[in-house]
Amino acid sequence: MAMTKSDKIWMNGDWVAWDDAKIHVLSHVAHYGSSVFEGIRCYATRNGPAIFRLDDHIKRLFNSAKIYRMEIPFDREQLTKACVDAVAINALEECYIRPLVYRGYAHVGVNPIGTPIDVAIAAYPWGKYLGEDALTKGVAVKVGSWARIAPNTLPSLSKAGGNYLNSQLLKLEAIEDGYAEAIALDVNGYVSEGSGENLFAVVNGEILTPPSHASILLGITRDTVFTLAQDLGIKVREAILPREILYIADELFFSGTAVEVTPVTSVDRIKVGNGERGPVTRAIQDAFFAAVRGESADRHGWLAHVPRRAKAAVGAAAR
Repeated sequence: MAMTKSDKIWMNGDWVAWDDAKIHVLSHVAHYGSSVFEGIRCYATRNGPAIFRLDDHIKRLFNSAKIYRMEIPFDREQLTKACVDAVAINALEECYIRPLVYRGYAHVGVNPIGTPIDVAIAAYPWGKYLGEDALTKGVAVKVGSWARIAPNTLPSLSKAGGNYLNSQLLKLEAIEDGYAEAIALDVNGYVSEGSGENLFAVVNGEILTPPSHASILLGITRDTVFTLAQDLGIKVREAILPREILYIADELFFSGTAVEVTPVTSVDRIKVGNGERGPVTRAIQDAFFAAVRGESADRHGWLAHVPRRAKAAVGAAAR
């Protein structure tokens, strides 16, 4: 599916035309996957565009870089502002924001010492990750044949580009076999996560999700689900989940910035519950979209509003 271009991309402090936002072919990142990144959504609200949990995403970006000993040459405030400005300068109401920190061009070799740390931030329109009907009708998934990365091999708590080679294998296999998505098991054979999503199971009215040591990324939408469930009076906790719980759970749903909150209605062609979006999933969805669209009180300080006045100011600066 072709991307919808926006006008400008922020690169190392400068605004660059979309088609001119390029790197050298011998950049370290292109050969060794040496990047960390974030996926952030901005939603249209009655008070204009608002970026969901921007501070938390930027914090995780810096943590990911720290794990890989990448010293970001900008501070959190600068990158936070650049994300807001990326929405404003491109006159976007709803969009996806992609901050990327990567090792650039200096030399070719596994040793990254001496390569520059470059930063880019793009904002562009992007629809529903698993299709427009996925939020209501759910998706069919399979248990992938590729396990999630084992402990002490690659750090799953870092949202690093190289980690997503594993995700690509899972996703490609799922699509080839006729599914929308895959669920990965960890090295011990327990449920981990999707190729790019966290997973929740509803069992006897309680929400369960794999813990951090199941080789998952600690998702920001995952954390949001915890908070929303508690607000709704629904018990939620981490638990080691055997594969078979996927078949006998009352409900399953994915969470993630891209996928938002999406029900899973079958696993390996076995129907989950009654094969439809369940009541707990729907309650979490309703609370989630009310929060991101500013339809409920922002009690947790999750929304970073893009000032309308910033559009003209930033646009003028870019010209």
